[in-house]
Amino acid sequence: MPKFRAVIGLLATLCLALSGCAASPTAGQQRPSPAQGKPLVLTTFTVLADMARQVGGEHIRVDSITRIGQEIHGYEPTPSDLKSAADADLILDNGLGLERWFKRFVASAEAPHAVLSTGIDPIPITVGEYKGEANPHAWMSPKAGQVYVDNIVEALSKLDPRHADDFRANGERYKAKLQRLLEDLRGSFTTTAVLATCEGAFSYLARDAGLKEGYLWPVNSDTQGTPGQVVDLIGLINEHNVPTVFCETTVSPDAQQQVAEEAGADLIPGLYVDSLSEPDGPVPTYLELLRHDINLIKKGLADA
Repeated sequence: MPKFRAVIGLLATLCLALSGCAASPTAGQQRPSPAQGKPLVLTTFTVLADMARQVGGEHIRVDSITRIGQEIHGYEPTPSDLKSAADADLILDNGLGLERWFKRFVASAEAPHAVLSTGIDPIPITVGEYKGEANPHAWMSPKAGQVYVDNIVEALSKLDPRHADDFRANGERYKAKLQRLLEDLRGSFTTTAVLATCEGAFSYLARDAGLKEGYLWPVNSDTQGTPGQVVDLIGLINEHNVPTVFCETTVSPDAQQQVAEEAGADLIPGLYVDSLSEPDGPVPTYLELLRHDINLIKKGLADA
């Protein structure tokens, strides 16, 4: 362990000297001090961090490797991230191939880690570079989200058995809220309605809702908005008379704007997927992210 910490210190020093990057988060994003005494749970992105906080309550500290607004598919860990992994008591990741950088990252950490999508029935990607692999965006389903909660409860209970009853109770209350979102989602759309987005991040939500799905690219690390992708999505929209198309906050809506103009559809940007908003924004929590997206989709497809 001392040798590993020495390597981390050297990396941080080189980073500061050569590129001017920070060895710690910016103001307002300071990671908790180990002196606080509670176990530190490190997650790969902000959505998982909020879920862990809701289950862990006052008994744990939680931090996210990626920050608000960051795109997670192609993220490159920093020396500061490696230091956080060395300090963590538990690391939580999504799995399903989402964090392709994670294997290299976690290999250097001694903390145990849990894969929160374990037990999910995966939906395969049907086109593009990752055809045949699992669509990684399972947290976008209120139904699958309840599996994530169960996995968090299990991981935290192993980490801190003294508070296992609290984790279980928090998890049950949290799952009840997700179930209410699921019930609100079901039956809201006709059997022919199509959800057309930039990224194919809504496959699991579409399955919950009984929606057909169309998108420009399956994951953000794929080529975005090629002529063929644009033409295919326009054809789907025309075939099903789709009134509204959508795009997410972490990508440019330009290609989807072209689709909307060519197909005579409206464009609603502003769907959230990979990141929460700032605390004073529209989706500061996972539940609010799902509720925000569901309401936007219901509004856009009201006449579908």
